[in-house]
Amino acid sequence: MNYFDLHCDTISECYNNQAALYKNKMQLSLHKGSNIKGWVQTYAIWLSDELSDDEAYTYFNRVYGYFLGQIQALQEHICFCKNKNEIEKALNKCKRVALLSIEGSRPLGHSLERVQEFYDLGVRMMTLTWNESTAVADGCMVENAKGLTAFGKQVVKKMAELGMLVDVSHLAEVGFWDVVNTIDKPFIATHSNSKTICNHPRNLTDDQFKVFVERKGLVGMNFYPLFINNTKKADIQELLLHIDHFVNLGGEDVIAMGSDFDGISVTPEHVRGIQDIGYLYQLVVKRYGKRRAEQFFFENAYRFMSENLK
Repeated sequence: MNYFDLHCDTISECYNNQAALYKNKMQLSLHKGSNIKGWVQTYAIWLSDELSDDEAYTYFNRVYGYFLGQIQALQEHICFCKNKNEIEKALNKCKRVALLSIEGSRPLGHSLERVQEFYDLGVRMMTLTWNESTAVADGCMVENAKGLTAFGKQVVKKMAELGMLVDVSHLAEVGFWDVVNTIDKPFIATHSNSKTICNHPRNLTDDQFKVFVERKGLVGMNFYPLFINNTKKADIQELLLHIDHFVNLGGEDVIAMGSDFDGISVTPEHVRGIQDIGYLYQLVVKRYGKRRAEQFFFENAYRFMSENLK
């Protein structure tokens, strides 16, 4: 099987624990995913809301440096890619593909120039917030949340201009609609499920999901039990209810995977980490057929990146 994952926090955890990307004790490693044929993985550098803007910028640069070191050490196995041509070339050489994202815009501070700086470093996606507020917007856990700030609208426009993908996972709903009204390009929710199936602030309403269908965007299914059924324990089969619902909303070409591995404290039953992703794939094959499963696990995300990454 081929696999395209829009979000994991593995590289941040590798840095925090001084662990190797190839082989470690975490939920995701290259070694644990050795049974995957073609694998594109987005590695997010996660910035805690507890960090100041300056601390977040420093932390980003440290993790980024660690990421580059891991890629260099594993250059026979994995390629850090920034555009569709690099992705295609790496997959043709049977290499794993690493894309890079930022989770939480805190390292921007109030500097619009840093959007360009991060793009030049190879960052191709940015989650606008984590759970709380940044200079860009309020996160989904903020009470009486507001939308994009004036600076946030500048950031979103600059990202769209450069070809850095706007990720609305974690963003408060009012901010989501500000994104809709600020740019006309497709955007993504790298790791969010259905709020109709699981009423959690991290999930997407039907009206939000319909925007992704209309704009030909992308939504990654999150494996965290809390976002599957609002408890700390879930069977991975329950994630199929979210997929069912999104399919019924016309999302066949929108659904992708966004595991959130190494950013989640517990995993669902039967999928402990990347080594078990084939179990979920077979469940989807059984429910939807092989062609649709290949869409959800690889082709939708691959097509979207081919069309939208410059």
